[in-house]
Amino acid sequence: MKTKNILHTYLMPGMSANSLIFEKIKLNDNFKLHYLEWIDPKKNESLKDYSIRFSKKINHKNPILIGVSFGGILVQEISKIIDVRKTIIISSVKSNQEFPPTMKIAKATKSYKFLPVKWVNDFDSLLSFVLGPKVKKKIELYHKYLSVRDENYLSWAIKELIEWDQEDPIDNVLHIHGTKDMIFPSMYLENYVPLPKGDHAMILKRAEWVNEFLNKNIF
Repeated sequence: MKTKNILHTYLMPGMSANSLIFEKIKLNDNFKLHYLEWIDPKKNESLKDYSIRFSKKINHKNPILIGVSFGGILVQEISKIIDVRKTIIISSVKSNQEFPPTMKIAKATKSYKFLPVKWVNDFDSLLSFVLGPKVKKKIELYHKYLSVRDENYLSWAIKELIEWDQEDPIDNVLHIHGTKDMIFPSMYLENYVPLPKGDHAMILKRAEWVNEFLNKNIF
């Protein structure tokens, strides 16, 4: 009897989020899902060094990596360190060329350094910053998903996002993106799979579509 080839698939949440954002993601029996969580960054740790340290959490050879938003950037960095079967990003970007103008200006002027990260304790502001303003209608729902609220982590994450130095997309990346994403507007993207009317929280709000697409196209 032929042994089934299990595809180990690691899922990385977005900025400030935990792995509960994947609670509605259901893949077929060919996949074994492994849920990742953010670890505390070290003082002045670069995204590259963080990715090297984080890659130790990947315990299988040639895995599939799925990352959402800033987590999508992290899995792309990890794919430079270890061999992967496929890298899939959702509600994210493939290079800093796909950043909206506001983020490019923030990098040029270093204005991100002046963001009052103490508003991490103001959940309304954090929610709007991480997922976009339109999700505030369901603020209580999102409390359970955005649990990584440490000021040091948030300062680090904002800096490393804005300062990401990837100028060209890397190979073997499948990009899924909502056309109504307000964090990374689709008008600045190239070569992605569009989800009509999907927003930055599509991993939760449009999970059925994501499941169907991944189960048919992940290979």
